[in-house]
Amino acid sequence: MLEHMDSPLPIVEVSNPITLFRQWYDEAISKEPDVPNAMSLATANSDGKPSVRMVLMKEVSERGFVFYTNTESRKSAELENNRFASLCFHWKSMKRQVRIEGSVVFVNAADADAYHASRPRQSQLAAWASRQSHVLDRRETLLSRFKEMETRFEGNVVPRSQTWNGYCLMPMVLEFWQDVRDRLHDRLIYTRHKEGWGIKRLYP
Repeated sequence: MLEHMDSPLPIVEVSNPITLFRQWYDEAISKEPDVPNAMSLATANSDGKPSVRMVLMKEVSERGFVFYTNTESRKSAELENNRFASLCFHWKSMKRQVRIEGSVVFVNAADADAYHASRPRQSQLAAWASRQSHVLDRRETLLSRFKEMETRFEGNVVPRSQTWNGYCLMPMVLEFWQDVRDRLHDRLIYTRHKEGWGIKRLYP
């Protein structure tokens, strides 16, 4: 096969896409200059109108990709009505992208509690102070609510707010994309079937 001398090697197929994702993610941790676990999360409301934002992946396992957020936020409201969502990782310095599609479920309470306990105290307090995605009359109101939470929990452990939880996107489709010069990009797509993962290459 004709290859440019400075082109990356083709994506090597493995039977499990989570294995390949972890390989790429480990490389991103060492090479990406900032926030390698940043991913875009696309949701849609009950009318099918999409919205997208950046969130942070906090865990990846065979079950799926975990992120945390306020359960009264816009993204949570949309997931309540439409459990299907998409993720996209873009590691610019590595010229790689991974797109993921699947359905979203809550993580269990024990996992959410454990992750909450690992967060900096200021972040824990902010989760209590913020009514994420709701209208804020002025910034001073948010700062005032934050100080109220500092006072409320002073000298005590900050418990997890019932409006803060984790979600796990369970993947049905993963597509790995790698930049190649002359727009001869490499694309490998995995689709989950009852018997396992199907693998196909796509034109760029």
